[in-house]
Amino acid sequence: MLTLPLSAVGQSQTGITTVEPCNAEPPPPSPAMYQLDIVLKKGNNLAIRDRTGTSDPYVKFKIAGKEVFRSKTIHKNLNPVWDERTSLLVESLREPLYVKVFDYDFGLQDDFMGSAYLYLESLEHQRTLEVSLDLKDPHYPDHNLGSLELSVTLSPREGDIRDACQSMRLSDVHRKAQLWRGIVSISLIEGLGLQPMDSNGRSDPYVKFRMGHQKYKSKTISKTLNPQWREQFDFHMYEEQGGYVDITVWDKDAGKKDDFMGRCTIDLSLLSKEHTHKLELPLEEGEGLLVMLVTLTASAAVSISDLSVNVLDDPNERHQIKQRYSMWRSLHNLKDVGVVQVKVIRAEGLMAADVTGKSDPFCIVELSNDRLQTHTVYKNLNPEWNKVFTFNVKDIHSVLEVTVYDEDRDRSADFLGKVAIPLLSIQNGERKAYVLKSKELTGPTKGVIFLEIDVIFNAVKAGLRTLIPIEQKYMEEEPRVSKQLLLRNFNRVRRCITFLINTGCYINSCFEWESPQRSICAFVLFVILVWNFELYMIPLALLLPLAWNYILITSGKDTRQDVQAMEDLMEDEDEDFDKDDRDSERKGFMNKLYAIQDVCISVQNALDEVASYGERIKNTFNWTVPFLSWLAMVALGMATLIVYFIPLRYIVLAWGVNKFTKKLRDPYAIDNNEILDFLSRVPSDVQVVQYRELKQDPNPSPNKRKKNNPG
Repeated sequence: MLTLPLSAVGQSQTGITTVEPCNAEPPPPSPAMYQLDIVLKKGNNLAIRDRTGTSDPYVKFKIAGKEVFRSKTIHKNLNPVWDERTSLLVESLREPLYVKVFDYDFGLQDDFMGSAYLYLESLEHQRTLEVSLDLKDPHYPDHNLGSLELSVTLSPREGDIRDACQSMRLSDVHRKAQLWRGIVSISLIEGLGLQPMDSNGRSDPYVKFRMGHQKYKSKTISKTLNPQWREQFDFHMYEEQGGYVDITVWDKDAGKKDDFMGRCTIDLSLLSKEHTHKLELPLEEGEGLLVMLVTLTASAAVSISDLSVNVLDDPNERHQIKQRYSMWRSLHNLKDVGVVQVKVIRAEGLMAADVTGKSDPFCIVELSNDRLQTHTVYKNLNPEWNKVFTFNVKDIHSVLEVTVYDEDRDRSADFLGKVAIPLLSIQNGERKAYVLKSKELTGPTKGVIFLEIDVIFNAVKAGLRTLIPIEQKYMEEEPRVSKQLLLRNFNRVRRCITFLINTGCYINSCFEWESPQRSICAFVLFVILVWNFELYMIPLALLLPLAWNYILITSGKDTRQDVQAMEDLMEDEDEDFDKDDRDSERKGFMNKLYAIQDVCISVQNALDEVASYGERIKNTFNWTVPFLSWLAMVALGMATLIVYFIPLRYIVLAWGVNKFTKKLRDPYAIDNNEILDFLSRVPSDVQVVQYRELKQDPNPSPNKRKKNNPG
C-alpha cells in the first residue's frame, strides 16, 4: 500500500484529523484545473450511534464549503464497505477535501460520526495513493471514532480553463451536476412475500429510492406482505454510462423507529435505453422481492446560455417552436406540453450576508424537479447574471421558483430571497422586477430580482395532462411538528366549515320564511326542478355559478375572497419556523415525544389536505386560475351534453365496463382519480398568497422589514 509521508499527517488545532502538506520539492507551475479521482473503500470501527449498538453510516465530501459527493447509506454496520468512485474537478489545491461521516436517522437529525481533512497539496500528481483517515470530533478530540480507507489520484488537466471560467467562478463539475443526460422512469408495481415485522404477522411497508442526491418515498400500504403500490417516480440521469438506484424497504411503526426490511440496487448501465424493462428484484438482508418497470429515456430538456445567445430571440427558432406546440400537433408526444425560457437579468438591493457588508449572490431556478444555477457574483449587492435558462414543460400548472443565495465558503449558502411564479400567470416577453420573499413565501425580504420569462405551450396537451397524477418532487426532509402550521391549518378548515354552515343557514332561512320574497322564489324553483328533474341538471347547476362569476369578473366586480385574512394568518410564520428549527436540535427531547410527534404530524397534514381541497374547489369557481376554470367549464359543458343526449344506463354501463376491464387491458396501470388530479393543480389560498407578486414599497417601515427579514 502506498502511504503519504509522515510529515503530511497531523492533527489540526480543532482536533480534526488532517493530512497536511509535506516539505517536498515544490511542484511545477500549477495548471488551470485538476481532476481528483477518489475511491471510497470502507470504514473501520466506526462510532456507535444507534440504541441497537450499530450505526447506518454514509460519507460526505466537501470542497470550499460545497458538497461534491455523498455516498450511499450502509445500514447497521460499523465496518461498512462502500467501494464507490467519484471524479471531481478542482480549481485550486489550496482548498482541502473535507470528509464527514454521519449516521442516518429516519425522521430525525442525522448523527455526526466524525470528520477529517485531506490536504490536496500533499498528493503526488498522477499517482494513486492509498490513504487512511482517522475520524475525530472537534468537540471531543480524544475520542476514537474509527477510520476511513480511500484511494486517491490527482491528475493535472491540460488547457487554460481558468481564463474562460474567471468571470463565472462556476466549475465544470457544478455544470455537470445540473445538466442531465436522460430520465429514469420507475413504476413501483408491487412487493411479494415480504418479511413480517409486526406482532400480527404482517407489515406496513413503504419503499425509499435514492439516486445520488435525488430521493423519493412511496406511500405506505398497511397490514400486508404483498403490497400493491402502482406509483411512478422520475429521476435525472447525469452520467452517460448510467449509475445506480438504491432501494430500501421499511416497515412503518408509529411511536418508534421504522424497521428495515431489506434493500436492492438497480444497475442502470445494464439496461438498454428507450425500452421498458420489467424487473423482479430480490431483497438483500430481508425476504421477498419487488416488481417494477424501469424505462431509460434520452433527454435534452434543459439548457443554460448567455443572454446574447438564446433560442426564442431568433424569429426562425421561435416560429419552429410555436409550430412544435401548435394545435395541429396536439396528439403528438402528450408528455411534451411546452417550453419555458427564463432570463435571469440582475438583482438590486440584496441583503448583506457577510461581515463586510456585501454578499456573494448566485441564483437557482427550479421547475418541478428541474434545477439550474447561475454563477456567483462576488462582493456585490446588485449582481448582474444575464443568463438564459430553458426548461421543457411537462405540466403547465407547475410553479417556477427562483431563489437567491449567498455563497459561503465555510458553510452552507445563506438564503437571501425567493419568488414563486405559476407558469399560467406569466406575461410573455415582459421584463419585470419581482420583490423577493422570505423562505416560506409569507412576506417580503430585502431586494428585487429582474426576470423576463416566455412560455409556449399546447393548450390541448396541457388540459389532458391536468387529468393525470401530478409529478412528485424529490423527497425532502421529514415534516416536523409546528404549532403555527397546526393553528393555521385548523383555521383554514374552520373557515371552510363556517362557509358550509352559513350556506345551510341561508337555505334554512328559506324554509323559515324570514324573507317572504326569497322564500316564494325558492319554493317555485324547488317545485319546477323536482317536477322536471333530469340528470343533466347536476353538471348544469355547477356550470351556472362558474359562468356567473366569470361575468362578474369581466365586468369589474371581482367576487374572489380578499387574501388579506390569509396574509395576516401567515405573516409571523418565519419567526415560528426559526423557533421550530432551534427546537428540533434538542434531539433527546424529540425522541421522548416521538409518538406525539407522529400523531401531530398526521393531524397537521390531514387538516392541510382537507383545507386545501375545500379552497381549491372554491378557487375553481372563483376563476383564480382562468385556464383551469375554462377547463372546468368545457368539462361540465360536455358532461351536460352527454348526460342530456345519452341515457343514464348506457353511461353507467360504459363506466362499469371500463373499471372492470382496466386491469385486464393494462396489468400495470397506475390508478388515479381525474377529479382529484384536476383539483391538485388548483392553488389553495395559501398558494395564492405565496405566488402573488409583491409591489415595491419606496418607503418601507423599519419595523415591518425587521419582522419579515428571514435572516
